[in-house]
Amino acid sequence: MWKLQHEEGHREINELHVPVGRDVKMIMTSQDVIHSFYVPAFRIKQDVLPGRYTTFWFHATKSGTYHLFCAEYCGTQHSGMIGQVVVLEPAQYEAWLSGGGAAGSLASTGQSLFQQLGCSTCHRSDVQGRGPNLIGVFGKPVLLEDGRTVIADENYIRESILSPGAKVVRGFKPIMPVFQGLLSEEQLNALVAYIKSLNQPPSRTAGVATALPPGTRPREPKVQ
Repeated sequence: MWKLQHEEGHREINELHVPVGRDVKMIMTSQDVIHSFYVPAFRIKQDVLPGRYTTFWFHATKSGTYHLFCAEYCGTQHSGMIGQVVVLEPAQYEAWLSGGGAAGSLASTGQSLFQQLGCSTCHRSDVQGRGPNLIGVFGKPVLLEDGRTVIADENYIRESILSPGAKVVRGFKPIMPVFQGLLSEEQLNALVAYIKSLNQPPSRTAGVATALPPGTRPREPKVQ
């Protein structure tokens, strides 16, 4: 199945509501095997991979309800991995958002996790931090201890949380604990969203999609 969450916090399963006439960015990952997010009417198809993020943009030009499929044979229940994209007029979309009951954005959930996990004790905004200052880091080049320079995109942040020793920032020691296996995909998505929010204004519309193993019964969605 497709499990989706909007930046504003709204969660959906096998259904995605978007506004007409606006750019929509999808950030996607899989919890099991390779899937493919396919909306034939939009002429878009993007592989969804386990262990990393893939991204793409689309721009719906006409309101309506459109088929969503998995276009990659992913298992014996592949044919049941279907859903729909609901394109609403701007006023309808805002009404849908306001009626969802979301109590907090994806980034605010990540901020709470950031505090609970003790990340803020090392990743400080002053020179006393034992970890890099994360304010303004997203999308910028980062110099590593081995001399390489990488861009701090979603996959870099994801890897730095799960396996912090893979790319150590110059001037810092590899003392951060490994969070691989300790965080759910939803928690990881929220942390990445929070770190992104430290230097970027909210995008007009964006979401995080997770492909779950076919036949998986999701936990009761908690509207954040």
